[in-house]
Amino acid sequence: MTFRIPLQVRSYELDALGHVNHAVYHQYGEVARVAGFQAAGCDWNRLVAQELSPVLLSTTVNFRRELRANEQIEASCEAKFGSGKSFNLDTVITKADGTTSADITCVLGLMDLEARKLVADPKGALEAVGFDAEALAPGA
Repeated sequence: MTFRIPLQVRSYELDALGHVNHAVYHQYGEVARVAGFQAAGCDWNRLVAQELSPVLLSTTVNFRRELRANEQIEASCEAKFGSGKSFNLDTVITKADGTTSADITCVLGLMDLEARKLVADPKGALEAVGFDAEALAPGA
């Protein structure tokens, strides 16, 4: 099953139109990504000790339905790894009635902080610090 985390829209996240500001969707996605990595067993201390860090390469948000103050929502996290240096972490923001409010596609890499370059096998490097890629696999 896809990883999901419940969230509540807070009044200070609203813009002048009374719905969630566009930039807040990125924050919801970040909350889902960090919580998803933790739920998948990623040991951040071991990652940092190896001088590795996920880096965001691009992000795209498609806005579907507005969110308003106090709405209960869920943010999902799905990881999609291929054979290259980058991978996708996708988030869907879902309203309590099941309506999709937004979908977020992020392309990430895993940076070697000493070399300042992306590692060749991000999935393998993450798995070496306890990350279970299957826990965030689509449909898992």
